[in-house]
Amino acid sequence: MTDSSVPSRFAELQQRFPKLFKAAESLGQAVREEGPLPEKTTQLIQIGAACALRSEGAVHSHVRRALAAGATADEIYHAIVVLASTVGFPTLVAALTWADDVIRKQEAA
Repeated sequence: MTDSSVPSRFAELQQRFPKLFKAAESLGQAVREEGPLPEKTTQLIQIGAACALRSEGAVHSHVRRALAAGATADEIYHAIVVLASTVGFPTLVAALTWADDVIRKQEAA
C-alpha cells in the first residue's frame, strides 16, 4: 500500500524497510486469496482483531481498507460493537473512537 492515504510515519518506515513491507504485503495478499471470503468481510474480521489487540494504527488501516472494499460505516461500527462481551467496554469505546477518526475524515472529504 503506497497511496497517499497512509500515515506519513508508515510511509517513512515503508521506505526505510522496503523488503519487510513488501513481504508483509505479499503475506496479506496471499492469505486473503487463500479462501472464499470477500475483501470486505476479511477487512471487517481484521478490524475485530485490531480492536482486540488495542492497536489504534491497525484499526485505522483496516477501517480505511474496509471502506475502500465497500463496507458502510454502520457495518464497521457493528463489527466493533459485537466485540463488547469479548473485549470489554473500555476497549470497545477506544476502538469506536479510532474508527470514527477514519470515517469522519472520509465523510468530510
